[in-house]
Amino acid sequence: MLLNPLTRRALCAALLAASIAPLTARAAGKPIEWIVGYAPGGGSDVVARTLADAMSRTLERTVIVNNKPGAGTNIAADYAAHSKDIGNLMFTADFATLAANPFLYSKLSYDAEKDFVPVGLMVRFPLLLVVSPQVPAKNLKEFISWSQSQGQQGTSYASPGAGSPHHLATELFRERSGLKLQHVPYRGAAPAVQDLIGGQVPFMFVDTASVMQYVSSGKLRAIGVASAQRLKTFPEVPTLAEQGLAGFEAYAWQGLVVPAATPPDVVTALNRSLVAALDSTPVKARLQTLGVEPTPGTPAQMASYAKAERERWGRVIRNAGIKVD
Repeated sequence: MLLNPLTRRALCAALLAASIAPLTARAAGKPIEWIVGYAPGGGSDVVARTLADAMSRTLERTVIVNNKPGAGTNIAADYAAHSKDIGNLMFTADFATLAANPFLYSKLSYDAEKDFVPVGLMVRFPLLLVVSPQVPAKNLKEFISWSQSQGQQGTSYASPGAGSPHHLATELFRERSGLKLQHVPYRGAAPAVQDLIGGQVPFMFVDTASVMQYVSSGKLRAIGVASAQRLKTFPEVPTLAEQGLAGFEAYAWQGLVVPAATPPDVVTALNRSLVAALDSTPVKARLQTLGVEPTPGTPAQMASYAKAERERWGRVIRNAGIKVD
């Protein structure tokens, strides 16, 4: 039997309400703590606060974001992994926490695979290969040709820091393109982008949220997108795969996890609330202004994705010999 749209929405709302009942009953009135491993005001913080606001309404519980920045999310991950407040704590686990840090650090106080249970993927930040105005290249072929003409030392590139998705995407690019490249790490994306605009460094891979305004205004030039498809925000910029790097993809991404001891019914309730938030019109509109893509899914899908990312970027990190401690 086919249901009309109003009936479908009512049914979905009823199912969501039923699924969150165990969570609201478990700790009625107690806020849920959402741990974020980055400072307030950045993209990760804004995403968490946007989703926390939406989820607090469906969960009928206050969700409070608690920022614990530092050490590439390791401080926050340690806190979340060893929390005893089971059922009342969530954590933004991202590319660094689940895919890169197990290979970048010789010792971690948490186990990326065993200490957390996935709730679901949240968002991904598409990466662009961008160049300063001083670089004459307008496409990948021209950029490779220009880079090859820069001498024995190779071409320098910026990143927000060693081991960041931007750094590792460039290492994968170096591997695939055969170019000689020299890494210039910065303390964050903002100073790296400013030096790129000023011509102190010629190029970098960077998330769309950090450079949307500069590409749109012509202060930076986008050479290619490290995604499977072109971006809605920059439809005129071809993918790197279109330009000859078959299958080249790289994203900064984030998911929501809880401590491993969290009961399955709580995980189910949180997942349904998260998916509903990501599918809501206000959240979609807010994420679009940040240049990020919502990626709702099941806990199993997040677990599979994180495993594939660990394998992929672990190989890149080992091959490049990258360590941050």
